[in-house]
Amino acid sequence: MKLTTWNVNGIRARLVHVIDFLREQRPDILCLQETKVVDDQFPREPLEDEGYNLEVFGQKSYNGLAILSRHPIEAVVQNLPDDPPDAERRALGCIVGDLMLLDLYVPNGQEVGSDKYRYKLDWLRRLRAFLDAKYSTGEKLALLGDFNITTDDRDVHDPDAWRDKILCSVEERTALRSVLAFGLEDLMRKHHQDAGIYTWWDYRQGQSKKDEGLRIDYIFGTPALAATCIDVVVHTDMRARKTPSDHAPVTAVFAE
Repeated sequence: MKLTTWNVNGIRARLVHVIDFLREQRPDILCLQETKVVDDQFPREPLEDEGYNLEVFGQKSYNGLAILSRHPIEAVVQNLPDDPPDAERRALGCIVGDLMLLDLYVPNGQEVGSDKYRYKLDWLRRLRAFLDAKYSTGEKLALLGDFNITTDDRDVHDPDAWRDKILCSVEERTALRSVLAFGLEDLMRKHHQDAGIYTWWDYRQGQSKKDEGLRIDYIFGTPALAATCIDVVVHTDMRARKTPSDHAPVTAVFAE
């Protein structure tokens, strides 16, 4: 079973890439972030034609998520339970078979100490409260998506240059650790401990070609799920294609 997360940075701009990826990799489930389109304008038919069921939760120009599954999607959850109706669309959950999913696009935070930064930290606090209220570590649960945080300096191409900056600050990493303390394992680190694995590269200054990136896209799993994970792969070839997203897809492979 293949479970993939990918910040596509605009589904309509990246539709050809997504279709290519589905044909080449055939993930069982693909969770997208930053779809940047309202639900009734989401390009459903080309993806359904590839054999996928869809659940979308988008907004105009910003944010937005989608889950594509080769199997039925059930028990859909939209946003965190205490979000107001007009909140940014940053969380989409469901159940596929015996797997519970939360597709997440964590706020960027913009700048350490800013109002948006404080909103990010509070959003992560509310996410942890949601996990405590709704889920159990005895279930197969995956949290995946663009978390806009590096877990430690191994995720950073130049740790000194990024020290205490947005995506790498102590408070952000502490907030993420609090979420993981629910009982979640970083599935990439289960198999790959080395530094230098990145999932995002700034469009500017040719950072992708120089591999000057950050790892901010993750698949986290409860022990029941992590026990069946046999590998995690970053599809860096997708970042090298014409007019790509600034993120690469990340796939966890499971034995069952």
